[in-house]
Amino acid sequence: MSVSTHVLDAVAGRPATGIAVRLYAGEQLLAQGVTDADGRCRLTEEATVAGPHRLVLATGPWFDGHGVAAFWPEVTLTFTVTAPAEHHHVPLLLSPFAYSTYRGS
Repeated sequence: MSVSTHVLDAVAGRPATGIAVRLYAGEQLLAQGVTDADGRCRLTEEATVAGPHRLVLATGPWFDGHGVAAFWPEVTLTFTVTAPAEHHHVPLLLSPFAYSTYRGS
């Protein structure tokens, strides 16, 4: 299974560059990375098991670095892997007081 994310700053309409991202299966850390200049982070190409996984995005430091007071010190996106061979893309649209996510392709 591969896992990736794409974080967009919904206020500025630009990629959210430099957000630290961690991928967990249960309590086990599987991978970590940082969003690139396009706001993208590909976390793993390794096989994993079916079941719950979560992305933890360190949004607080990113907002602080932009001088923005925000409600979200981190965003945790929990999703279920039912087909481990498939790619799982989990985008995040981020603003200081709201966020939205969906299953991407």
